[in-house]
Amino acid sequence: MSAYRPAAGSGGPFPGPAGPDQAAPGPRPTPPPGRTPQESGGGCGHPAVDAAIKAIANGADLPPADQIAQYEAAHRTLQETLATIDQA
Repeated sequence: MSAYRPAAGSGGPFPGPAGPDQAAPGPRPTPPPGRTPQESGGGCGHPAVDAAIKAIANGADLPPADQIAQYEAAHRTLQETLATIDQA
């Protein structure tokens, strides 16, 4: 039995980095120049989102097991906030 070999120029059986005959993806978008509201201390303007962002930042200093709980709580808050926005 012979081993699988992808056709020339197909890039192989799995997606991945561009090969020599494939175009590389374009640059990733970046935020506009200037300070973000978080950097200037203003937050994003929505109290629940600001609290979730702060909780995520505070979670970075916790042990990994506690980080998970912190991130999950922030994720729930963001999901609930988005759901209320969608209902408005």
